[in-house]
Amino acid sequence: MRHRSALHRPLRRLAVLASCCVVASPLAAQVNYDTIQVRAVQLTPGLHVLFGAGGNIGVSTGVDGTFIIDDQFAPLTPKIVAAIRTLTEKPVKFVLNTHWHGDHSGGNENFGNAGAVIVAHDNVRKRMSSTQFVAALNQPTPGAPHAALPVVTFSSAVTFHVNGDSIAVFHVSPAHTDGDVIVHFLKANVVHMGDVFNNTGLPFIDRSSGGTVAGVLVAADQVYAMANADTRIVPGHGQVADRERLKAWRTAIGTVQERVQREVRARKTIEQILAMKLSAEYLREWPGGHDRFIRAVFDELTAAASR
Repeated sequence: MRHRSALHRPLRRLAVLASCCVVASPLAAQVNYDTIQVRAVQLTPGLHVLFGAGGNIGVSTGVDGTFIIDDQFAPLTPKIVAAIRTLTEKPVKFVLNTHWHGDHSGGNENFGNAGAVIVAHDNVRKRMSSTQFVAALNQPTPGAPHAALPVVTFSSAVTFHVNGDSIAVFHVSPAHTDGDVIVHFLKANVVHMGDVFNNTGLPFIDRSSGGTVAGVLVAADQVYAMANADTRIVPGHGQVADRERLKAWRTAIGTVQERVQREVRARKTIEQILAMKLSAEYLREWPGGHDRFIRAVFDELTAAASR
């Protein structure tokens, strides 16, 4: 019993830390955390996804400790910890951020203070280290506390060998942001794409953070090429998918991009293009973010034309 208590001690400490942590992301103001339930869904033995508020969390458990992908908002840490407790007694050893946004990295300070090693792409630490302004949302985000910053960063790729699997992590061309990574569990045949794939709507292209529509298309093609019919694909938001769902989403994005490009060449204004409802046929499958995505496509195309 004393051994069991010792294993739980880091998790209890996380819950205490979370209760006094200040929320870093302005997105958090839109969430009523009291109503949120964090639930775990098994992908394969020892590998789960947690659904709550914010980005989907990947959780690998086993003899080497707990490895998680993203950590949602800071006030949800106690609920996230409680969900992890149902899977394992092992403390969280690694937190990998798929990008810098607070709905994916808001719990970093809590987990970092409890002893987890936070890992991310170089650009994630750079952006979290200073005030950022997301123009598409008209939202400033102050620099993160020191304990929330990634302590291990990489420029291209890194591989973790934990819990009986090799976890290949690689940076993609600027897509949702300039710090996006794809996480591939080679043995489990699971891919976590972060917000490079949003299964609830058309993608949010954070141009203020270096994101590009072209990069999302390239990344979707990369993941499709390395996946097979049995691959489980975890998006940043929405339900777990397969490669055919990813392909359909990528086709929708490419189609809308081509339609906007045609109207840009015809010298239409953004207001005229939005009025055309060029993405209407995809509203049922992916209802979110249509006008914002079209604005991002328009801005990207017109910026390229002006250079």
